[in-house]
Amino acid sequence: MKLNLKNPIVFFDLETTGVNITTDRIVEISYLKIFPNGNEVSRTMRINPEMSIPKQASEVHGIYDDDVKDCPTFKQVAKDVAYDFEGADIAGFNSNRFDVPLLAEEFLRAGVDIDLTRHKFVDVQVIFHKMEQRTLSAAVKFYCGKELEGAHSADADTRATYEVLQAQLDRYPEELHNDIAWLSEFSSHTRNVDFAGRIVYDEKGVEVFNFGKYKGMPVVDVLRRDPGYYSWIMQGDFSLNTKQVLTRIKLKS
Repeated sequence: MKLNLKNPIVFFDLETTGVNITTDRIVEISYLKIFPNGNEVSRTMRINPEMSIPKQASEVHGIYDDDVKDCPTFKQVAKDVAYDFEGADIAGFNSNRFDVPLLAEEFLRAGVDIDLTRHKFVDVQVIFHKMEQRTLSAAVKFYCGKELEGAHSADADTRATYEVLQAQLDRYPEELHNDIAWLSEFSSHTRNVDFAGRIVYDEKGVEVFNFGKYKGMPVVDVLRRDPGYYSWIMQGDFSLNTKQVLTRIKLKS
């Protein structure tokens, strides 16, 4: 089923040095931009992560230090990537939990001002897991009736994710709405305030902590009761985006 688009939508996938959104870096980014008129623009870039790629990561995606040593850093391409993402909705496979938070970190490190919170996010993996409980390779076979060639390459995974979402809409015409805002809401795990999900909105729309000893408690109340908790987070191993969001709440209150 062709996507019913009001805005362009960018399907993207990252290959990285690891799975820690705070400390790991992008080594390849691929994105496919679909416009409401059906036009497509795709781009794949290798990125120098400015750190050694761990052997276990290279064994997954096949990208080694020598492959990216002469490639641009993310900071060098960040403005171009932000330009392509600006004004578009965003989709991926496990993107809400990993790709989007890590991309947000890279933008912050590069000093590029892009407000990703203004975008709608569709996580095709969440839709898949709610419906069938499978991996991306199994999703391609289940929904599209073919094998995923080149799995764990950003370009192949990006195109596959787009095709799976279209096939999901065809398979579940009664359950799924061909509307990006609806799909964004359906494919969200929680109502995140920060991309890492350390702070979320509760059922009343109040910002609450989603981890640790103050889990479920309003952020404003915690900061008022335990001012040192703010300093602990700011000095701890939390994402830049989490710290940015916490500071904004603190200043607002």
